[in-house]
Amino acid sequence: MTTQKRSTFEAEVKAKLHESFPGPGVPIPEDQDDEHDVPLCSRRPVTDWVVFGTTAVIVVAILGWGLIAPTSFQSTMSTILNWVVTNLGWLFIISATCFVLFAVWLALSRYGQIPLGTDDEKPEFHTVSWIAMMFSAGMGIGLIFWGVTEPLTHFVNAPPGLADSKAGTALATALFHWGFHPWSMYAVVGLSIAYGSYRMGRRQLISSAFVPLLGIKRVEGPIGKVIDILAIFATMFGTAASLGLGALQIGSGLEVVGWVETASTLLLVTVVAVLTLAFVASAVSGVSRGIQWLSNINMVLALVLAIFVFVLGPTVFILNLLPTALGDYAANLAAMSARSAAAGPDTETWLSSWTIFYWAWWVSWTPFVGMFLARISRGRSIRQFVVGVILIPTTVSLIWFVIFGGAGIGQQRDGIDVFGSGQPESTLFGMLDHLPLAAVSAVLVMTLVAIFFVSGADAASMVMGTLSQSGSLFPSRWAVAFWGMSTGAVAVLMLWAGGNDALNGLQTMTIIVAAPFVVVMIGMCVSLYLDISRDPLVAGLRRKAPDKVKSHK
Repeated sequence: MTTQKRSTFEAEVKAKLHESFPGPGVPIPEDQDDEHDVPLCSRRPVTDWVVFGTTAVIVVAILGWGLIAPTSFQSTMSTILNWVVTNLGWLFIISATCFVLFAVWLALSRYGQIPLGTDDEKPEFHTVSWIAMMFSAGMGIGLIFWGVTEPLTHFVNAPPGLADSKAGTALATALFHWGFHPWSMYAVVGLSIAYGSYRMGRRQLISSAFVPLLGIKRVEGPIGKVIDILAIFATMFGTAASLGLGALQIGSGLEVVGWVETASTLLLVTVVAVLTLAFVASAVSGVSRGIQWLSNINMVLALVLAIFVFVLGPTVFILNLLPTALGDYAANLAAMSARSAAAGPDTETWLSSWTIFYWAWWVSWTPFVGMFLARISRGRSIRQFVVGVILIPTTVSLIWFVIFGGAGIGQQRDGIDVFGSGQPESTLFGMLDHLPLAAVSAVLVMTLVAIFFVSGADAASMVMGTLSQSGSLFPSRWAVAFWGMSTGAVAVLMLWAGGNDALNGLQTMTIIVAAPFVVVMIGMCVSLYLDISRDPLVAGLRRKAPDKVKSHK
């Protein structure tokens, strides 16, 4: 997209936003002045130097510490991780399940009919387009990396607290980590942002969701800035973890196709550096249509890869696994949700590597994915939002894990030791190596990961720019470039700090940074309830109830 075309496009979007605001379904609080009648996302970017500067200084300090004193950095991070897992692991486990219950309750209650916009507003996107965009949100580097590795690992080594290592139980555990729980986290954050922006006319900031709980003055003060700083940190380290996983898998792919003998740490750092430059260039050059085009092609390639594995892999076994996985998921859901470190040190170690890591990873992605889901869901009701956000991506994850995990389990069951073929990042290639066109499929996987890397990090950089520039829909290019380069640098540090066990380094930093944001998410749920409980639509229904009774008498 040329500069002129981008400017025209931005002007059209800003005009549309200006027309649609302040049109909330609920009056703006009296203590909110005229400056907030029209969200800052419809104006030129205004940098919040407290949020930007504080976050930037802390990030630079962490990077400097990790590079100058790596031994001290690793030791400290390990100590903090142990403390978080031991003392706060329960918080991740309980809150994740509470987010599921809260989201389901919202959908089933009378609040489910409240629209994310004015009372008579129609959805901004047609249902098919909305579902398609939701589908794209459910795909990414994580599914490529863990699609074979996680189910196969649980098949060989049964998770603690479950009776056996059958294929259904293994897939149910993977679905537990990728299904209702993570998408409920995204749903509550997305709802908070969407309701505040489209129903109340507030800024598109994480802190703005706390207006009903803290008041506009506190949200505009130090407390609100701390919340936005935590949101940037969560987004940055969650994205960096994904970039690290992508680099690990690309490095493994280079080994498989014979382009390198060993994927050293230096090679992984180089991969991150090259792809970081690519997504930063895309974010600041205005080629958003090109990235969108590549992302659409990537979805087609992912579908082609899934069909390829389904047809050439153990097709009948995969089909049989579908109902088995669903049944075991339903049967073991309560036990998996309640599993904690109280069961013993082995369970504690397993949880830190799997469930707690996943919950922390999803928490760190909630600002980014939540803002994306809010952006595409204007005009939907709360019920439509919750049902769509939870069921559609969960279905995608189920199909993906049944196909790829089923193929890996099928080979392992037939005597092909895919699990023992190497590190987690090489398990997918080990499975593909026993199917036709192994070299071609390996290149396809690396292409998928690279494009997911670029498009996902591009969008995350834009979100961090928005959070640091007062909710502007079009943050300054220099701000986007800064956050993009910082994210790449953090990914390099996480890989470097992990040493030979780079995956461990990625998990450690993600869990540590996500811990404070869990508290933010709990506050968002409370604030959202306060908001919707005062919604005029629900209040109107309450007033009508006595009249109906009187009329009936």
